[in-house]
Order: sequence, then C-alpha cells, then structure tokens
Amino acid sequence: MEIKYTVQGLLIYITIAAYLLALLMSIFRLKKLGQLLYIFGFVAAVVSFGYRWYHVRHVPMQNLFEVFLCLGMIYPVSLFCRRVLRVGGQSADMLIGIVVLFPVGFIFNANPQKLPPALQSWLFVPHVAVYVLSYIFMAKAVFHAVLQLIGKTPGPQGNLLPPEEATYRMICVGFPLLTIGLVLGSVWGKLAWGDYWGWDPKELWSLASWLVYVGYLHFRYMYGKKHAQINSIWAITGLVVIVVTLLWVNLSRFFPGLHNYGAG
Repeated sequence: MEIKYTVQGLLIYITIAAYLLALLMSIFRLKKLGQLLYIFGFVAAVVSFGYRWYHVRHVPMQNLFEVFLCLGMIYPVSLFCRRVLRVGGQSADMLIGIVVLFPVGFIFNANPQKLPPALQSWLFVPHVAVYVLSYIFMAKAVFHAVLQLIGKTPGPQGNLLPPEEATYRMICVGFPLLTIGLVLGSVWGKLAWGDYWGWDPKELWSLASWLVYVGYLHFRYMYGKKHAQINSIWAITGLVVIVVTLLWVNLSRFFPGLHNYGAG
C-alpha cells in the first residue's frame, strides 16, 4: 500500500472522502447533505479523470489504474437508474465508488504508460467504455441481489422496484453492454492480431462472464420469480467472474496473455 503524494493522488483522496462522507450522511438520514457531497465527489472524480487524460495525453482507459478511476464516476448511473429505471440503491453506489477508488489511491501503479500499438485503434475507447458501464450495472445488480437474499425491501419512496426485479432490470441493461464489449473486442482482435478469437485468458474469462449472465437470463425467463434466491445467487456469481476477468487475469502470473498490459 502506498500513498500518492501527487495532484492526481490528492484528487483521488478528495473523491474518496466525499463519497465516504456522503455515505455517512445517508446512513444518518441527512439525505440532502449526502446528495450534495455525492455530487461534489462526482465532480472531483471527473476532474481527476480529466487531469489523468491531460497527464498521459490519451483517453485514460489503458490499465487497471485508469479503468478503476473511470469506474469511480458513478453518479450519472445512479441518477439514470433512479429516475428512468426506478431502481434505488444510491448509498450502495457511494460504497461502490469508495471500493473501486481505494485500489486506485493506494494499490495500483499510477505511472503513465505509452499506448502499445494494439491499443492505438478507434475501438479502444468504445470497447473499454461499454465494459466499464456494464460492470457498474452488474455491481448494482449484486447489491439488490443481496437485499433479496436477506429479505430487505426498499422503503415507500419514489415507487422503487423490489430487489429481485431491480436485479433483473440492472442485468437487462448491463448484459447488452457486456455483449457489445465482447463483439467490439473480437473485431478489435481481428484488426490488431489477425483473428477474431485468440483463446487469450482475458478473452476466455470475458466469455465466461457473458455466459453466466446468459444462464441467468435463461433461468429467469423459464422460471420467473419462483426461484428468486437462485436468481440472486446467479447474479452474484456473475460479478465474481467479472472480478476474476478484471483483476486476477490481469494481475496473476498464471494467466499470461496478450492483455497483460492492463495491469499497469
């Protein structure tokens, strides 16, 4: 663990502190103050992302440090989910922001890197961006899946969906993004390495995470809410596979492959 005594580090710590204070205010039912702190944290996250962009001279989505920095800009997803999808969990979103930014601030290497030739493609930004968005939706789905498993329901505020339906709706949004990311990655592989599929560990685990959610959607389509607990466990399993795809495959020496530059 290492503290980053840089402008970039300061911006990250400000964001984490704002999200943490926002979460505490929400817990103590000071919701307006919590909302203001959450928005302030989002602004700090955007400034941090912009500063990184200026520093490295390319869209900062190259390695785990930059991808997790991007994941920290979660507020627009919170707003979209509540106002459009009728899915709550803003306090959980604050916690997600803290969790993804912690390794950015204390673990991942922040040294700038030059883009390798394989990343110098017009597919670089859309491929990574849709995956980042899908991961946020799948993380939110897990929060509601856990609520369903422990038997909690949202309070009477804003006509929000119950946890099992909220989980399903999150996955219905995240799964197409996951699919687009997989397809764009395949096209990119053809352009960069001459083949649509290279049996690279990152490709295989990305396919595995996609197949888990295919299984979830098929099971729920067949049985609906009759087995709500199984639905929730399946959703949680999907995020576990995503974590393996995102972290273990990039960081472990047991998975050498074409995507290991992502470790930073």
